[in-house]
Amino acid sequence: MKSIEVKGTARTIAERSSEQARALKEIRKNGGVPCVLYGGNEVVHFTVTNEGLRNLVYTPHIYVVDLIIDGKKVNAILKDIQFHPVKDTILHVDFYQIDEAKPIVMEVPVQLEGLAEGVKAGGKLALQMRKIKVKALYNVIPEKLTVNVSHLGLGKTVKVGELSFEGLELISAKEAVVCAVKLTRAARGAAAAAGK
Repeated sequence: MKSIEVKGTARTIAERSSEQARALKEIRKNGGVPCVLYGGNEVVHFTVTNEGLRNLVYTPHIYVVDLIIDGKKVNAILKDIQFHPVKDTILHVDFYQIDEAKPIVMEVPVQLEGLAEGVKAGGKLALQMRKIKVKALYNVIPEKLTVNVSHLGLGKTVKVGELSFEGLELISAKEAVVCAVKLTRAARGAAAAAGK
């Protein structure tokens, strides 16, 4: 898995919620994003610039984050992100500190490979799950999960429960459909003609 560096500045949390709301508003107004780091010995509140998060958030890739807060470095993963409902700006980000000995849960992008039998017969291949949730030690998690679809016939699907990857436990629902070869009008017509 690739790594990306994100620099932040620690912030203190006001005791009164009204003061805290004011402080968060001020951070956002100045182009910052309030962030929280979980998973370590203590919960760390810090601020990152909007620009500093751009390459981490707006990408199809997954990363180990080299989080540098006031010069102190920790390895983390992006755990959760909140966007403004209208402007789509980043409102808040949660990170989770990585412990090399403990497995983490992470969503990994799916990449389809091969030409499906059903596509040759006129069907259309549809990717229905862009990411699958996995559990593993962070250094075992790949950048993407490659699913071979060459064997997939017309009207057939690949479900999470049919997949396995070395060293990874798949957490997504076993019945969830990863991809399917859907019948197109042309394929239906050809099948009907062949049946006559």
